[in-house]
Amino acid sequence: MSFSIGIVGLPNVGKSTLFKALTKKQVAISNYPFTTIDPNIAVVEVPDERLKKLADLLKPKKTTPTNIEFVDIAGLVKGAHKGEGLGNQFLANIKEVDAILEVVRIFKDPNVSHQHGTVDPKNDVEIVNTELSLKDLETIEKILKNTRKEIKSGDKNAARILEVLEMLEMKLKEGKPILETCNLKLETKHDTELNLSLKELQLLSTKPVIYVLNIEEKENLEKLKDEFQVSGFRFQEVNIKLEEEMTELNDGEIKELGLESNLENLIKSCYDILNLITFYTIKGGRELRAWTTRIGTKAPQAGGIVHSDFEEKFIRAELINAQKLIEAGSWQEAREKGWLRTEGKDYYVQDGDVIEFKI
Repeated sequence: MSFSIGIVGLPNVGKSTLFKALTKKQVAISNYPFTTIDPNIAVVEVPDERLKKLADLLKPKKTTPTNIEFVDIAGLVKGAHKGEGLGNQFLANIKEVDAILEVVRIFKDPNVSHQHGTVDPKNDVEIVNTELSLKDLETIEKILKNTRKEIKSGDKNAARILEVLEMLEMKLKEGKPILETCNLKLETKHDTELNLSLKELQLLSTKPVIYVLNIEEKENLEKLKDEFQVSGFRFQEVNIKLEEEMTELNDGEIKELGLESNLENLIKSCYDILNLITFYTIKGGRELRAWTTRIGTKAPQAGGIVHSDFEEKFIRAELINAQKLIEAGSWQEAREKGWLRTEGKDYYVQDGDVIEFKI
């Protein structure tokens, strides 16, 4: 199961530099807008200490980590929803990703121009969020027009989601993001239709967001951090230029200089914001592999991620938590201790489960 994270923000805030640091992939980085036109895409391993410990214990011939995809998207400008700059392309690229890393420029460097002439993090965030919301409003208004026509023709399915669409239209016109709206207790007759409707609509402002505060070494961010915390935004401070420079160093040099990367935490935050978990399989003692799925996935569907037969022909799952397996010392020892569990088709896979699917 593949998940992707879009790296977005205004021009010259450090998006492509962050992409390079995360993926170790060479990309064009220049001091002018729209250096990135076509999105850069790369797959990054998800840091996983449990996988390393399991590999040390089980000694498979091959160990395969799970991964997540990062997409470096062209810089957004004010008026993007009307096609300004590379607006249409930018917004189309965001529609394809599962979550957003929004890079917010904090650093002040006279050699790196700012789209609006001055560094103003709060204003930059408002520009991006406004453009996403305005594009969503445009999308909803078009769908509402078609939905009302379908209702007149007697389409009962259209009638089910009309109220949800009208509520979302109202909230967007009030300047409230869709995510904020989703967190409200909705007083509609069709609350259960909301999540389904939003998924079908692929609205941009429904994407979960982590704000990456691109800092210099010495920054006083207390006021800005307070604003983010009050708003309930998830954010992480990253010295992106330093992270890029660290990619040119080996582990010994990094340790000698007393440097510490924040990128592993950022990757894990992306995993968390999408409500993702990791489970493991060991194939005939040969390949230990980590897999990604969402919280709330039942055993047969998790099996389907490994192989379609595992879902279609599922009988049961034999499993143990990774930490308990490490404590036992081997799969056989865990069996003898009675630590292996047998679960059926209604079992929800848990983070850290090591599973053998029976078909």
